[in-house]
Amino acid sequence: MIRHRPFGSGHPYATSEDQRVPARPLDGEAVELRVRASPNVVSVVCEWTSGGETVRLPLTRAVQEGGAGQSGGGHLAAAQARAGRAAAGSWSAVSPPLRFGERYGYRFHSVTAGGVRRTTKWFEVTAGRWVAEGGKLTVEGADRVVPGSVRWLADADGAFRVRFALALTPDEHVVGFGERFDAVDQRGRGLDAVVFEQYKSQGAHGRTYLPMPYAMVVGGARPWGFHVVTSARTWYAIDGAIQVEAESTSADLTLRLYDGDRPADVLSAFLGDVGRPTELPSWVFRLWASGNEWNTEARVMAEMDRHRELGIPVGALVIEAWSDETTFTAFRGAEYEASEEPHAYADYTFPPGGPWPDPKAMVAELHERDVKVLLWQIPLQKARPHPRHQAAVDARQLTERGYGVREAGGRPYRNRGWWFPLALMPDLSSQEVRDWWTAKRRYLVEEVGIDGFKTDGGEHAWGHDLRYADGRTGADGNGLFPVHYARAFGDLLRACGKAPVTFSRAGFAGSQPHGAFWAGDEDSTWEAFRSSITAGITASACGIVYWGWDIAGFSGDVPSAELYLRAAGAAAFMPIMQYHSEFNHHRTPARDRTPWNVAELTGDPSVVPTFREFALLRERLVPYLAKEAAKAVRGGPPLMRGLFFDHPDDPAVWRHPLQYKLGDALLVIPVTEPGVAEVAAYVPEGDWVDVWTGSPVAGGREVTLAAPIDRPPVLCRAADWPGLAHVFSQARERPDR
Repeated sequence: MIRHRPFGSGHPYATSEDQRVPARPLDGEAVELRVRASPNVVSVVCEWTSGGETVRLPLTRAVQEGGAGQSGGGHLAAAQARAGRAAAGSWSAVSPPLRFGERYGYRFHSVTAGGVRRTTKWFEVTAGRWVAEGGKLTVEGADRVVPGSVRWLADADGAFRVRFALALTPDEHVVGFGERFDAVDQRGRGLDAVVFEQYKSQGAHGRTYLPMPYAMVVGGARPWGFHVVTSARTWYAIDGAIQVEAESTSADLTLRLYDGDRPADVLSAFLGDVGRPTELPSWVFRLWASGNEWNTEARVMAEMDRHRELGIPVGALVIEAWSDETTFTAFRGAEYEASEEPHAYADYTFPPGGPWPDPKAMVAELHERDVKVLLWQIPLQKARPHPRHQAAVDARQLTERGYGVREAGGRPYRNRGWWFPLALMPDLSSQEVRDWWTAKRRYLVEEVGIDGFKTDGGEHAWGHDLRYADGRTGADGNGLFPVHYARAFGDLLRACGKAPVTFSRAGFAGSQPHGAFWAGDEDSTWEAFRSSITAGITASACGIVYWGWDIAGFSGDVPSAELYLRAAGAAAFMPIMQYHSEFNHHRTPARDRTPWNVAELTGDPSVVPTFREFALLRERLVPYLAKEAAKAVRGGPPLMRGLFFDHPDDPAVWRHPLQYKLGDALLVIPVTEPGVAEVAAYVPEGDWVDVWTGSPVAGGREVTLAAPIDRPPVLCRAADWPGLAHVFSQARERPDR
């Protein structure tokens, strides 16, 4: 076996052991030509042609880092091992320098120890050059493009990338680009916009599940924003100007600019283009509970019983480990016949001794307890191990009907990522495929009574050369996959008379109308706490209304009591308040992020009562949150928002980037460092009230606020205090105060 893929696996941040580097060279550059060969291959030669002349380039064995390019455990451990094995079979050679305008061809010949010879097909490569003419950049709105900055990257086949600059003044700040973990203000930084599963440490890597080619600029004479109207990859470098670079699947690109009197006006104009958020029911603002090891009905009900016993109200339960994980349509342990048609609940038998003896009755009981239920989903058809039973039927339908995302040659795409490797991917850009995929899950909503879906894992489309039913290639279709995914399940819920409550981590411009989002996978660290708040503020600046994170992180050792309660106190004042924990193979001690497990493992008796007070406070906040979310959905500023939305002309707000407003009335100052009893805060102009003491606080200045662990610093706008005082009065009147 010998394999060469010019663009490799499609990993946006790492090269693979079988690709061309760089995949698209510039004039004067040489390229490294890599192949992956079987262990018994003893010789590889590249036949390189140019202008009718042919040379032979011998390849040498080369161990590349390749693969995932990641660190950390979890589901990446196996991927790292596979990458190491693949690198051990890699060979490489370096070509002569390439010249602009010329075409080059190459192929590889291999010989095994037994004398077996193999030859690949011919590949072609041509060098690019930045030129002044080559495509058309259409600017809509007030033109802020720096004169003379537009350049096109073109090769022998035409232009395929454009770059230009947008003017900035020294006092302007740049916020947006989707959910960002590294900074609120991106000035002085570089970034890109590509959907990617960065498993933990997103802030350190500058990568995100939820990018957008959009940002707003605040702090100058008037706020403004821009949208690079593309679903292809874009890059940005922001300093004295905003340098933009964008892949272009044609020789045309549109740049849309927005102006407004307020940042909310700019955001509203952007949402008018990509889609406005959909209002969700008020129950989404109650506490969400989840644990990846809650994999039986008995375990789920025991956790819900414990909530009730301890007086900790829970409004939504996310069950991740419910399915057989070959179909994501059947409860694990259910007995049923494989079928070409979608199943009904009556088609399943649930053994009394099985993990889920009566799912419908379980959901009914949870509803009686006023708990909504969401089930976990993955947008893949697993292919390892070889599909059997219903999974085999589903895989056959997907391939025979042409319902899958396709490779350039027409074969079904096999997941190139590290999670569920080689799985098939339904092409959810097609309405027919969305209907087929969700019909298999319809009984869960109509008959079992499920209230929503955790639409996890929308980042599996790798490769510019993929083909979608809507006519897009991977270059401009991969980023839209998570949008179609959440949309599909929202449409299913609507069709069954339910609110479209999906809970996603991946997305792109156009995700705003489709449910709620969380910040993805993170360890339980203070650093992750800070970066997750940053993610919430930046996501909201792009129109994501319903957003949350895994309180104090979901992975690694259980957080300290201090980190857990600081994080819970902040989450009580975020759009979505939810805890979750990673699968840990049921080892002891358990790593559940339930307050009682954290209390037991940390030995801190204050965890449960303090968490309970936060959860009870959250219940009292629900009407306020629902009212403020409705304002955001109807064109107002986001529910959770940086202070720059309400105070765009105040330069002091940028010195405290982790402070945020929750609706019009509440100012939240998260405590994100250990061992502190008070925090420095900036209070914007106006009159404010400390929600815990009722004391007035004058604005327009920096202050020091007391920060006991059970009273996260929160201020209320004085004009709104009469309507919100009752929310906090019960906490102020507790006997132990």
